[in-house]
Amino acid sequence: HQGKKRELKEEDKLQEDSEQEIDQQLFYGDDDIVQDKTITAGLISDAPKLPKNFEERQNWKRLIVILEACQLQITKNRRGDNELINCDDHQRTIKNMGKRYEDFRPDITHQCLLSLMDSPLNKAGKLQVIIRTNKNVMIEINPHMRVPRTYKRFAGLMTQCLTKFKIKAEGSQTVLMKVIKNTFDKVLPVGVRMIGTSSKAKLVDLQEYVDNLEEMDNDKPVAFIIGGVSVGNPAMEVEGISDAVCISNYGLSAA
Repeated sequence: HQGKKRELKEEDKLQEDSEQEIDQQLFYGDDDIVQDKTITAGLISDAPKLPKNFEERQNWKRLIVILEACQLQITKNRRGDNELINCDDHQRTIKNMGKRYEDFRPDITHQCLLSLMDSPLNKAGKLQVIIRTNKNVMIEINPHMRVPRTYKRFAGLMTQCLTKFKIKAEGSQTVLMKVIKNTFDKVLPVGVRMIGTSSKAKLVDLQEYVDNLEEMDNDKPVAFIIGGVSVGNPAMEVEGISDAVCISNYGLSAA
Protein backbone atom coordinates (compact mmCIF):
# COMPACT_ATOMS: atom_id res chain seq x y z
CA HIS A 1 0.00 0.00 0.00
CA GLN A 2 2.83 2.42 0.86
CA GLY A 3 4.47 1.66 -2.52
CA LYS A 4 1.20 2.42 -4.35
CA LYS A 5 0.78 5.69 -2.45
CA ARG A 6 4.34 6.69 -3.37
CA GLU A 7 3.71 5.94 -7.05
CA LEU A 8 0.46 7.94 -7.01
CA LYS A 9 2.24 10.92 -5.44
CA GLU A 10 4.97 10.77 -8.09
CA GLU A 11 2.33 10.63 -10.86
CA ASP A 12 0.51 13.64 -9.37
CA LYS A 13 3.80 15.57 -9.21
CA LEU A 14 4.59 14.77 -12.86
CA GLN A 15 1.07 15.80 -13.88
CA GLU A 16 1.40 19.10 -11.99
CA ASP A 17 4.81 19.86 -13.58
CA SER A 18 3.41 19.03 -17.01
CA GLU A 19 0.42 21.35 -16.52
CA GLN A 20 2.72 24.18 -15.40
CA GLU A 21 4.89 23.71 -18.49
CA ILE A 22 1.82 23.76 -20.77
CA ASP A 23 0.53 26.93 -19.06
CA GLN A 24 3.91 28.58 -19.56
CA GLN A 25 3.95 27.67 -23.26
CA LEU A 26 0.40 28.94 -23.72
CA PHE A 27 1.31 32.27 -22.12
CA TYR A 28 4.72 32.93 -23.59
CA GLY A 29 4.59 30.89 -26.80
CA ASP A 30 7.01 28.08 -27.66
CA ASP A 31 9.46 30.43 -29.39
CA ASP A 32 9.37 33.15 -26.75
CA ILE A 33 10.32 31.31 -23.53
CA VAL A 34 13.57 32.90 -22.39
CA GLN A 35 15.49 32.86 -19.16
CA ASP A 36 14.03 36.09 -17.74
CA LYS A 37 10.54 35.24 -19.05
CA THR A 38 10.25 38.48 -21.00
CA ILE A 39 7.76 38.61 -23.85
CA THR A 40 9.28 39.70 -27.13
CA ALA A 41 7.75 41.33 -30.17
CA GLY A 42 8.55 40.69 -33.80
CA LEU A 43 8.82 42.75 -36.97
CA ILE A 44 6.22 42.62 -39.72
CA SER A 45 7.25 41.05 -43.01
CA ASP A 46 7.90 43.34 -46.01
CA ALA A 47 8.34 46.33 -43.70
CA PRO A 48 8.21 49.68 -45.54
CA LYS A 49 11.02 52.23 -45.46
CA LEU A 50 10.58 54.83 -42.73
CA PRO A 51 12.03 58.34 -42.27
CA LYS A 52 15.32 58.44 -40.37
CA ASN A 53 15.89 62.09 -39.47
CA PHE A 54 13.88 65.12 -38.35
CA GLU A 55 13.52 66.60 -41.83
CA GLU A 56 12.27 63.32 -43.30
CA ARG A 57 9.76 62.94 -40.45
CA GLN A 58 8.42 66.44 -41.10
CA ASN A 59 7.90 65.67 -44.81
CA TRP A 60 6.61 62.11 -44.26
CA LYS A 61 3.15 61.88 -45.81
CA ARG A 62 1.00 59.72 -43.58
CA LEU A 63 -2.15 59.49 -41.50
CA ILE A 64 -1.52 59.94 -37.79
CA VAL A 65 -3.81 58.11 -35.35
CA ILE A 66 -3.68 59.04 -31.67
CA LEU A 67 -5.32 56.60 -29.26
CA GLU A 68 -6.33 58.89 -26.42
CA ALA A 69 -6.89 58.08 -22.71
CA CYS A 70 -5.98 54.39 -23.14
CA GLN A 71 -6.53 52.56 -19.88
CA LEU A 72 -3.08 51.11 -19.26
CA GLN A 73 -2.32 50.94 -15.56
CA ILE A 74 -0.01 48.60 -13.65
CA THR A 75 -0.39 46.79 -10.35
CA LYS A 76 1.65 44.12 -8.56
CA ASN A 77 0.27 40.61 -8.13
CA ARG A 78 0.77 38.33 -5.14
CA ARG A 79 4.14 37.18 -6.49
CA GLY A 80 5.33 40.77 -6.70
CA ASP A 81 5.25 40.85 -10.52
CA ASN A 82 3.87 43.78 -12.49
CA GLU A 83 0.58 43.24 -14.33
CA LEU A 84 -1.71 45.33 -16.48
CA ILE A 85 -4.98 45.94 -14.61
CA ASN A 86 -8.06 44.66 -16.41
CA CYS A 87 -11.71 44.42 -15.38
CA ASP A 88 -11.80 40.61 -15.56
CA ASP A 89 -8.80 39.60 -13.46
CA HIS A 90 -8.49 42.50 -11.00
CA GLN A 91 -12.01 43.21 -9.78
CA ARG A 92 -11.00 43.29 -6.11
CA THR A 93 -8.11 45.67 -6.86
CA ILE A 94 -10.40 47.99 -8.84
CA LYS A 95 -13.02 47.91 -6.07
CA ASN A 96 -10.39 48.78 -3.45
CA MET A 97 -9.29 51.71 -5.61
CA GLY A 98 -12.87 52.99 -5.68
CA LYS A 99 -12.91 52.92 -9.49
CA ARG A 100 -15.36 51.60 -12.08
CA TYR A 101 -14.71 48.31 -13.87
CA GLU A 102 -15.28 49.96 -17.27
CA ASP A 103 -12.32 52.27 -16.56
CA PHE A 104 -9.90 49.35 -16.91
CA ARG A 105 -10.19 48.05 -20.46
CA PRO A 106 -6.66 47.60 -21.89
CA ASP A 107 -8.12 45.07 -24.33
CA ILE A 108 -9.55 48.03 -26.29
CA THR A 109 -6.02 49.30 -26.95
CA HIS A 110 -5.03 45.80 -28.05
CA GLN A 111 -7.94 45.58 -30.51
CA CYS A 112 -7.12 49.01 -31.93
CA LEU A 113 -3.45 48.19 -32.44
CA LEU A 114 -4.28 44.91 -34.19
CA SER A 115 -6.59 46.72 -36.62
CA LEU A 116 -4.20 49.60 -37.25
CA MET A 117 -0.89 47.76 -37.52
CA ASP A 118 -2.36 45.02 -39.75
CA SER A 119 -3.94 47.56 -42.11
CA PRO A 120 -2.79 48.04 -45.73
CA LEU A 121 -2.19 51.71 -44.89
CA ASN A 122 0.43 50.78 -42.29
CA LYS A 123 2.06 48.16 -44.48
CA ALA A 124 2.41 50.82 -47.18
CA GLY A 125 4.31 53.04 -44.72
CA LYS A 126 1.53 55.66 -44.55
CA LEU A 127 0.46 55.36 -40.90
CA GLN A 128 1.83 56.55 -37.57
CA VAL A 129 0.25 55.44 -34.28
CA ILE A 130 0.67 57.14 -30.91
CA ILE A 131 -0.82 56.03 -27.59
CA ARG A 132 -1.55 58.38 -24.70
CA THR A 133 -2.73 56.74 -21.51
CA ASN A 134 -5.21 58.04 -18.96
CA LYS A 135 -2.15 58.76 -16.78
CA ASN A 136 -0.68 61.00 -19.52
CA VAL A 137 2.05 58.57 -20.54
CA MET A 138 2.75 58.82 -24.27
CA ILE A 139 3.97 55.80 -26.24
CA GLU A 140 5.20 55.86 -29.82
CA ILE A 141 4.59 52.71 -31.87
CA ASN A 142 7.02 51.67 -34.59
CA PRO A 143 5.05 50.87 -37.79
CA HIS A 144 7.25 47.79 -38.17
CA MET A 145 5.95 46.18 -34.96
CA ARG A 146 3.91 43.01 -35.22
CA VAL A 147 1.36 43.23 -32.42
CA PRO A 148 0.98 40.05 -30.31
CA ARG A 149 -2.13 38.13 -31.36
CA THR A 150 -3.35 37.25 -27.87
CA TYR A 151 -4.29 39.66 -25.09
CA LYS A 152 -2.06 37.98 -22.48
CA ARG A 153 1.03 38.41 -24.61
CA PHE A 154 0.06 42.00 -25.42
CA ALA A 155 -0.47 42.77 -21.71
CA GLY A 156 2.95 41.36 -20.86
CA LEU A 157 4.58 43.41 -23.62
CA MET A 158 2.84 46.64 -22.63
CA THR A 159 3.73 46.09 -18.96
CA GLN A 160 7.39 45.81 -19.95
CA CYS A 161 7.13 48.99 -22.02
CA LEU A 162 5.60 50.96 -19.14
CA THR A 163 8.22 49.76 -16.65
CA LYS A 164 11.33 49.68 -18.87
CA PHE A 165 10.22 52.55 -21.16
CA LYS A 166 11.36 50.76 -24.30
CA ILE A 167 10.76 47.50 -26.19
CA LYS A 168 13.22 46.21 -28.78
CA ALA A 169 12.65 43.56 -31.43
CA GLU A 170 13.95 40.11 -30.61
CA GLY A 171 17.51 39.71 -31.88
CA SER A 172 17.62 43.31 -33.09
CA GLN A 173 18.30 46.85 -31.87
CA THR A 174 15.11 48.12 -33.54
CA VAL A 175 12.93 49.92 -30.99
CA LEU A 176 9.30 48.86 -31.45
CA MET A 177 7.66 50.81 -28.61
CA LYS A 178 9.02 53.58 -26.44
CA VAL A 179 7.75 56.03 -23.84
CA ILE A 180 8.23 59.61 -25.02
CA LYS A 181 7.70 63.10 -23.63
CA ASN A 182 4.04 63.92 -23.15
CA THR A 183 3.91 66.73 -25.67
CA PHE A 184 2.53 66.61 -29.20
CA ASP A 185 4.96 69.35 -30.28
CA LYS A 186 7.88 66.91 -30.11
CA VAL A 187 6.09 64.10 -31.95
CA LEU A 188 3.73 65.62 -34.50
CA PRO A 189 4.89 67.56 -37.55
CA VAL A 190 4.60 71.32 -37.72
CA GLY A 191 1.15 72.52 -38.79
CA VAL A 192 -0.64 69.25 -38.14
CA ARG A 193 -4.45 69.38 -38.23
CA MET A 194 -5.87 67.50 -35.22
CA ILE A 195 -9.39 66.07 -35.55
CA GLY A 196 -11.29 64.46 -32.69
CA THR A 197 -13.83 61.67 -33.14
CA SER A 198 -16.96 61.06 -31.07
CA SER A 199 -20.53 59.85 -31.41
CA LYS A 200 -21.59 63.25 -30.01
CA ALA A 201 -19.83 65.28 -32.71
CA LYS A 202 -21.32 66.38 -36.04
CA LEU A 203 -22.10 63.50 -38.42
CA VAL A 204 -20.05 63.50 -41.64
CA ASP A 205 -19.43 61.25 -44.61
CA LEU A 206 -15.84 60.23 -43.96
CA GLN A 207 -14.80 60.00 -47.62
CA GLU A 208 -16.24 63.43 -48.44
CA TYR A 209 -14.67 64.89 -45.31
CA VAL A 210 -11.21 63.57 -46.20
CA ASP A 211 -11.57 64.77 -49.80
CA ASN A 212 -12.39 68.27 -48.52
CA LEU A 213 -9.33 68.21 -46.29
CA GLU A 214 -7.14 67.37 -49.27
CA GLU A 215 -8.66 70.20 -51.32
CA MET A 216 -8.05 72.68 -48.49
CA ASP A 217 -4.38 71.78 -48.02
CA ASN A 218 -3.04 68.60 -49.56
CA ASP A 219 0.38 68.95 -47.92
CA LYS A 220 -0.88 69.56 -44.40
CA PRO A 221 -0.63 66.43 -42.20
CA VAL A 222 -3.77 65.17 -40.44
CA ALA A 223 -4.10 63.45 -37.07
CA PHE A 224 -7.31 61.68 -36.06
CA ILE A 225 -7.80 61.23 -32.32
CA ILE A 226 -9.74 58.18 -31.15
CA GLY A 227 -10.70 57.51 -27.54
CA GLY A 228 -9.30 54.16 -26.40
CA VAL A 229 -12.14 53.76 -23.90
CA SER A 230 -15.49 52.01 -23.53
CA VAL A 231 -17.32 55.08 -22.17
CA GLY A 232 -16.73 58.81 -22.48
CA ASN A 233 -15.49 61.18 -25.20
CA PRO A 234 -11.81 61.91 -24.47
CA ALA A 235 -11.03 62.59 -28.14
CA MET A 236 -13.20 65.74 -28.02
CA GLU A 237 -11.41 67.05 -24.93
CA VAL A 238 -7.87 67.08 -26.32
CA GLU A 239 -6.32 70.53 -26.37
CA GLY A 240 -5.51 71.81 -29.84
CA ILE A 241 -8.11 69.95 -31.94
CA SER A 242 -9.39 71.96 -34.90
CA ASP A 243 -12.55 69.91 -35.45
CA ALA A 244 -14.55 66.97 -34.10
CA VAL A 245 -16.53 64.53 -36.25
CA CYS A 246 -18.82 61.50 -36.02
CA ILE A 247 -18.53 58.93 -38.81
CA SER A 248 -21.62 56.78 -38.14
CA ASN A 249 -25.23 56.97 -36.98
CA TYR A 250 -24.40 54.09 -34.65
CA GLY A 251 -22.12 53.83 -31.67
CA LEU A 252 -18.90 52.11 -32.77
CA SER A 253 -16.12 50.46 -30.83
CA ALA A 254 -12.74 52.22 -30.88
CA ALA A 255 -11.31 49.46 -33.10
